[in-house]
Amino acid sequence: MKLGFFAANYAHLSLEEVAKIMVQHGYEMMEIPAYSGCEQFDCDEILKPGRAGELKKMLGSYSIEISGLSNHADSLLILGPHTEDTDKLCPGTKEQKVKYGIDNLLKTAQAANALEVPVVNGFTGVTNWGRYFPFPCADGWEKMEREFVEVFTPIMDKFKEYGVKFAVEPHPNNMIYDIHTAKRAVELLGGHPSFGYNLDPANIIYLGVKVENFIDELGDRIFHVHAKDGEIVEHNLQRGGILMQGDWQRLDRAFRFRIPGWGSVPWKKVITELSMIQYDYVLSYEHEDVTMSVGDGVEKVAAYLKPLIIKAPYEGRRDKIFNNPRD
Repeated sequence: MKLGFFAANYAHLSLEEVAKIMVQHGYEMMEIPAYSGCEQFDCDEILKPGRAGELKKMLGSYSIEISGLSNHADSLLILGPHTEDTDKLCPGTKEQKVKYGIDNLLKTAQAANALEVPVVNGFTGVTNWGRYFPFPCADGWEKMEREFVEVFTPIMDKFKEYGVKFAVEPHPNNMIYDIHTAKRAVELLGGHPSFGYNLDPANIIYLGVKVENFIDELGDRIFHVHAKDGEIVEHNLQRGGILMQGDWQRLDRAFRFRIPGWGSVPWKKVITELSMIQYDYVLSYEHEDVTMSVGDGVEKVAAYLKPLIIKAPYEGRRDKIFNNPRD
């Protein structure tokens, strides 16, 4: 595994400026935001002749590879919600928002193809997350599943054509948010080879799901991993519950996003399980910790995670008592 860095952590800086910060602390892979209107990266620009090569050469001069392109903002519009909640992402009717989301997600896949990047991270969206509760619309979730299949099957076929995989990030405001919905989505798409997950442990523990179980059960569907933590604030939990609303910086919140090592994610167990399923790609640090600066996180995350990364799998013992070499 390699330690990665989500360039959106420093959204106001150019990719080269981010690369310079990364190398100072030993980060090896860059995850690049690729939503429409992003100041760091433009899909249309990268699809022009020679531009993909120029970007790879620049990052290569810092010994940095691209782990993935991420388009969470546009892909969310595909299933929605298509209300005023997403007007800042794209104003318009449901049809206009869906088209906008699909067009920009596919353009991101084309850009990934041009860069020879294997994965695009994003969301599916959700028409109405409240439908997880079967009242007042008992068949609401099933209706959404049918819409998911209808819309995402041709999208995944295009991803396969481009030779790129789509890694959905399970999230509390997404159709896929736990182990059950993650496995169900794979089933609904008939096990499509281009469909899998960007595992963000913080989003998983938010709803009480064990990250280790997600890893063991989804296995080869995990294409990319975020190094982000979350803190279940025990002394606040019984006051507002885990789904408490309000500003992330409220002192009485029962959940906060944190940097790895400062929250409730058991990172040694998570990295062990990832190693056991033979995941050997990236742990991409994403900063959403409202308790400290990104600069604090850059230093602390590298210092915490790098010693935990397993460099090679168990090779087995070659002796008379315990003779089970892996090769």
